[in-house]
Amino acid sequence: MSIEAPFAGNPYIENSIPVFSRETPFYNLLNDLQTKGWSIQDDFFSTDFTQALMDEVENIHNAYMLQAGVGRKQDHQIVLDARRDYIQWIDPDKPIRKDFLRTMEALRVALNRRLFLGLFDYEAHFARYEKGAFYEKHIDAFKGQSNRILSTVLYLNEGWQAGDGGELVIYDEREPTKEIGRFSPNKGRLAVFLSECFYHEVVVAKRTRHSIAGWFRVNGTIGGALDPDQ
Repeated sequence: MSIEAPFAGNPYIENSIPVFSRETPFYNLLNDLQTKGWSIQDDFFSTDFTQALMDEVENIHNAYMLQAGVGRKQDHQIVLDARRDYIQWIDPDKPIRKDFLRTMEALRVALNRRLFLGLFDYEAHFARYEKGAFYEKHIDAFKGQSNRILSTVLYLNEGWQAGDGGELVIYDEREPTKEIGRFSPNKGRLAVFLSECFYHEVVVAKRTRHSIAGWFRVNGTIGGALDPDQ
């Protein structure tokens, strides 16, 4: 089976950049989510597609990014002791951003077909951790209190070294004080995990660190209004 079969992604791509170069990471992702609820896959997307996303985030001026906070909508607040990254939500206002969102929509459909997760939509933002920035240990969704089901992080950093910090730390679902592993934010690396199950953190970055953080969600519509995004 070719990679286009599960994703049918290339017809969406306005820039004519091949999105997927190999099928193995996708099937590894499926197996990981089924067996342990989290997955780390290198080179999930093609080199050209990853590079285009990297170019996009690196060209965002700090003035057009927001200080990230904790909580959503009316509960949102800036807590510098908890996190110090800057973000910009991804809207389909540029070709590469539209391509990314359409690609993740194709991934949503593929995951639903194979894992029956009932994923309804996807939201994401670019994230910038400047030197000294971090995100303390947290969970993306509390059980029964959020519509976020799967968290995704795509890393967009060239030549990341062991001493550069900024690693993603994932903790055991049953023993939240026990580390599963530490993963460097290497270019093209994709992390996916169940939002309600895994505490995680970003350790202090020693140089500027970029990523795309996103969430696949279920439909939490109440009174005609979708459970709040962003």
